Amino acid sequence: MWATITKPFAWLMVKLYELTGNYGLAVILFALAVNLVLTPFMAKSKKSMMRSTRLQPRIQELQRRHEGNPQKLNQEMQNLYREEGVNPMSGCLWSLIPFPILIALYSVIRQPITRMMFAAQDVVATLQDYFVANGLYTIPTKADAYVEIKLANLAHEHWDAVATDLAGKIDGLLDVDFGFLGLNLGSQPQWNFFVKTDWSDVSVWLPALGLFLIPFISAALSWLSMKVSNAANPQQDAQTQASMKTMNLMMPLMSIWICFVMPAAMGIYWIANSVFGMIRDFVLTKVYKRKLDKEDAERQAMRSAREKELEEKRLETERLRAEGKTEKNTNTSKKKIQANEKQKQDERKAALDKAERAARRERLGIKEEEKPASQVGNRRYARGRAYVADRFTNPENAEEATLAAAAASEGADPIDESVEEAVATPVEETVITPADETAQSDEEN
Repeated sequence: MWATITKPFAWLMVKLYELTGNYGLAVILFALAVNLVLTPFMAKSKKSMMRSTRLQPRIQELQRRHEGNPQKLNQEMQNLYREEGVNPMSGCLWSLIPFPILIALYSVIRQPITRMMFAAQDVVATLQDYFVANGLYTIPTKADAYVEIKLANLAHEHWDAVATDLAGKIDGLLDVDFGFLGLNLGSQPQWNFFVKTDWSDVSVWLPALGLFLIPFISAALSWLSMKVSNAANPQQDAQTQASMKTMNLMMPLMSIWICFVMPAAMGIYWIANSVFGMIRDFVLTKVYKRKLDKEDAERQAMRSAREKELEEKRLETERLRAEGKTEKNTNTSKKKIQANEKQKQDERKAALDKAERAARRERLGIKEEEKPASQVGNRRYARGRAYVADRFTNPENAEEATLAAAAASEGADPIDESVEEAVATPVEETVITPADETAQSDEEN
């Protein structure tokens, strides 16, 4: 299954090598092709990240407003993202695409005979036996992950003899030269080459030094690439900035480690990918900054126009109210009309019940009890059972009057059933403008 996944990448590598005749240049062009294919996806990621960055002031305002209420904050942030058409996860998801490609490329580079040239596994065994028999290769005691690179490199160095001696036994094998700028890209950089190299022979120590520098050049460009990308998004909260600092440190260190444990071709790919990535990021930043500035300006113009319209309507309402030209809003919903009618019916019924009780008490000769001074509505002792209205203006008799009021209220019902407390509903007022009258007339028709 993995061979099927890597097949498109292997096919592209072979075609680029056949086109250029240079393995290193084929790797660089492969990185360019990958960046061109990923540009639409990275463009979407870049736009989403730049939009999210522009929302930081509004997000910080929401965080300040809803501090201590994470549920409300989360809901408001989701509403903000939905309103602005931003998916905060899209920027992260598209950024993960290069990693599977990197793994597939590593498989193609590590196994050039079976994964890049699509030769059978028997070809590997045949080459190994041939070179062992000729004293050119020694089978290692431990498994060697890069045995195919070494065999392919030996095949290139002795191509005429191999093609003649193994004719018909190495179908699919290609003559691949791993050289690039005097370096063997099939070799691994050695971190301790200083103590192993022959410093008297420049043809030995110079290529070793070049391989040693590849991981550090890769790390430097990886750091610079992230620096350029982050520079386009200067408005970030403290937590995001701390995360970016950590990533800016970890990714270059990871690049150094990867380039030392893998063939130098992977380091060349990483270097080329960083360079093309910086160019792509620079161009996308320029393009989307111009587009987002235009979108923000249009959105701000619409918001300003709406606020101006509301302010003009408010001033017009105040003017008409001051002139007494406001009218009852006849454009009321059916539900509200029914509620108002029900309230009026209840008020009429309460008034009839009150009049009926008063007439019955009069027929029976029952005198209406005197309402206490403390009564508010139908609550007899709302101001207190010992309430005396003139306790401050007549302090001499206040104490005696207070005791009398307390004695009179003892055991009495706190609710005066003869009084119905009605709650009036305020009538809505609004300004009926000519435009509103026209719209209302159209709805009625």
